[in-house]
Amino acid sequence: MPLLTPHEALIHLMVITSASDRDMTDVELARIGDVIRSWPVFVDFNQDRLIPVAQACQKALHEKGGLEGVLARIAEALPERLRDTAYAAAFEVAAVDLEMRMEEVRVLQLIRLKLDLDTLTVAAIARAAKARLRTLT
Repeated sequence: MPLLTPHEALIHLMVITSASDRDMTDVELARIGDVIRSWPVFVDFNQDRLIPVAQACQKALHEKGGLEGVLARIAEALPERLRDTAYAAAFEVAAVDLEMRMEEVRVLQLIRLKLDLDTLTVAAIARAAKARLRTLT
């Protein structure tokens, strides 16, 4: 398999997180689109490629190696300086519906381990996402 680009790796993480509970909700899919349209890391990404990249991720999950293989490819494609950004993107998708299912928590744990992120970084990302997504009611 060819090496993923950093953009593809980031999108794969968001798709994996959304699909972790076998239910990719409209809210999660909309959040993936929002991240791609608004985060500076995607400024030079051709948004027309989103669906083909997401489909490639889903296909790769069903191939030999499954989730572990895809996570290994993602880790290989991401430079060190983008690993916290990658986790933040995945966390955004998991937290957008304001409830985190056990499958999402487990996938986020696997991502943390594969990207070798420290506890303080992970806690800061989680706290920031929760604060950003909080509503008045």
